[in-house]
Amino acid sequence: MDWGMKNRLSQLIRPDGHCMFMPIDHGYFQGPTTGLERPGETVKPLLLYCDALFVTRGTLRSAIDPAGSKPIILRVSGGTSMVGEDLANESVTTSIDDIIRLNVSAVGVSIFVGSKYERETLLNLANLVNLCEPYGIPVMAVTAVGKETEKMEARYLALACRIAAELGAKVVKTYWCKKDFDKVVKGCPVPVVMAGGPKCETDLEVLEFVHDGMQKGAIGINLGRNIWQNPKAIGMAKALRAIVHEKASVKSANGILNGK
Repeated sequence: MDWGMKNRLSQLIRPDGHCMFMPIDHGYFQGPTTGLERPGETVKPLLLYCDALFVTRGTLRSAIDPAGSKPIILRVSGGTSMVGEDLANESVTTSIDDIIRLNVSAVGVSIFVGSKYERETLLNLANLVNLCEPYGIPVMAVTAVGKETEKMEARYLALACRIAAELGAKVVKTYWCKKDFDKVVKGCPVPVVMAGGPKCETDLEVLEFVHDGMQKGAIGINLGRNIWQNPKAIGMAKALRAIVHEKASVKSANGILNGK
């Protein structure tokens, strides 16, 4: 692996081998998502606790201060919306020139394995790797399921993660699953980070699945709504960081969340 690639990955993954990414890219298909109406204001008090932001170029340029910024993972796929026919019909939206111009640490693209647009989204990933590799820019693949949440089970996730790694992704973002998540991680030859998905019903549920996923081999998280839609957003960020970087127990993290 070239020096530039190693250097960018080291900006995202801390010396302990773990990472806490915060996605604020939801508006690219959801519009003004609750809690992200003013994304810059939402993330400002949370930046201290995350290792990187996952964000589109529009929000990056308009809402994130470039001075002293956290490392950026740039969302570079899109072209669909919640009201459209099929969320899977994505394309790469950002040129390599703009990726370089924004000086990002990595780029992220969704793949929709098993969908009508499986081939197109997998080729989006492969082509993006081809574009970014000569410049030492890592690509994170997002194993998206669109509206088909029944796909969030180990057999499907393991398939999607392995294909993403085979096509050249340096990191794979996928969903945690209650059964056999360790098999998802073991079947993927590159690091796996956990997505949050829809907002969980309880705070404890968030802490429990993150702790379980870390115990089963994930290197970190990429959680948005379960942090910045929480009334105790700073407490949740602190608690999750403790699990990810300090190997905190669920009980200890829950105490941090509630200021104990």
